[in-house]
Amino acid sequence: MTDETPHRVRLRVLRFLEEHADDIQREWVAAPLFNTRNKAESDEEAAALVSGLASVIEAGAEEDPSAEGFASVRTVLSSLAARSAGGPSGSKRPDVTSLKPPLLRLWEQQELTKDEGYYGAITLSTALNTLRVALLEIELSAGADTILAQQEQLAELSTPVVKLWEGILAIPLIGTLDSMRSQAATESLLDQIVKQQAKVAILDITGVTAVDTLVAQHLLKTAMAARLMGAECIISGIRPQIAQTMVQLGIDLGEVATRATLADAFAYALRTTGYRVEQRSEVK
Repeated sequence: MTDETPHRVRLRVLRFLEEHADDIQREWVAAPLFNTRNKAESDEEAAALVSGLASVIEAGAEEDPSAEGFASVRTVLSSLAARSAGGPSGSKRPDVTSLKPPLLRLWEQQELTKDEGYYGAITLSTALNTLRVALLEIELSAGADTILAQQEQLAELSTPVVKLWEGILAIPLIGTLDSMRSQAATESLLDQIVKQQAKVAILDITGVTAVDTLVAQHLLKTAMAARLMGAECIISGIRPQIAQTMVQLGIDLGEVATRATLADAFAYALRTTGYRVEQRSEVK
């Protein structure tokens, strides 16, 4: 192979993609990859893929999944991936390699020299292999986004704000209180304080598995934020074991009111807001 061979082959491949674009699109649209009833949409997607391949081959970037030509067809790849993952299992991956046989068959039907046939097939195969890598990157990115969205939804669901009485809210915290859940709890609580004009907010940590310095800081920050919004904050559910741990760690909750149970905190909140609870005498 001479030094001019790669350049000559690349030009020959580009001419092939341009002159036989319609034939390639027709072959590709018939492949299972384009599993859509909208033929016009399939034709458009196949044409975009042919154009993208031509762009990366012209730039000599058929091995670079971040090349501009591959970037231009990411919308198409995302659409193909979404349709393939639409089944009940959600695990079916679009087989981009199914586009290779018809493309190479059309290439071999051309009048080519031995070098052109061999190196042209390698160029086209490499470009399609890299297209598959680009598709995998899109799927991984989409998977990461889905996991992040689910984590945010779980954080919201695990920090519900409950209205106990007029002007009194409670937010029961369960499990491990990390930075993300603490932020979600604070935002939910402040939002409800504003919407319901609450005067007292109860942070119930009965279900929190353990309290350390970090958790205490989260609780204090939430209490301070609630106070800035005009609501007094009460921390309830401090069990004996947690109380001992907090003493050993030297954790000081400052001026934040604390109660052993949610019931005690609710009774305190009622008194704070001007309500009085009395037990009625039994009627004979």
